[in-house]
Amino acid sequence: MTNEEKPKQKLGFTIIKNDPTDGHKGFGIGSLSLENVSPVFIDIEERNAFIDIGAMHAKSEVERRIKFTTNREDSEGGKPYWLVWVTIDFKEDGPYFAGVTACEMVVNKEKRRGYKILADHVNKMDKSMKRKIMVDYMDDVSKEVLADFLKSHNMEMWERSDEQLRNDLMVKK
Repeated sequence: MTNEEKPKQKLGFTIIKNDPTDGHKGFGIGSLSLENVSPVFIDIEERNAFIDIGAMHAKSEVERRIKFTTNREDSEGGKPYWLVWVTIDFKEDGPYFAGVTACEMVVNKEKRRGYKILADHVNKMDKSMKRKIMVDYMDDVSKEVLADFLKSHNMEMWERSDEQLRNDLMVKK
């Protein structure tokens, strides 16, 4: 079977595994696990959202073969994206979107250059893992795309999520 014939795999959110401390009260208590974080890309121009687990190590399809700098001019004319770190946690009544933070990224495939601030991406992933909601600064199109994506993934999780998430992604028309 060639690459063209293979059906595209659909990736879902990372599922939280059992408590990593498994009853132990010593080392590792309070440590954060990356198992419950999923990177969601928002393609602003295409009005599309998709998960690419490769972003956990800056090796997503969007980032491949691109040299990133902190200078916006290097990627001028490129495609804008948001990389959204989505952390899932559990409440008594079930799973919910606990941490959702967005980072800016621009990729110019022709120039093979991109713009991102790696420290911001790392800090935003950390904030998401610490159950923070930081999406109010996103553009309206991206807010709608992200809200629709989260709702379509699981409406119950959306409804169990903090009111701040729903409010910050609400677009005033």
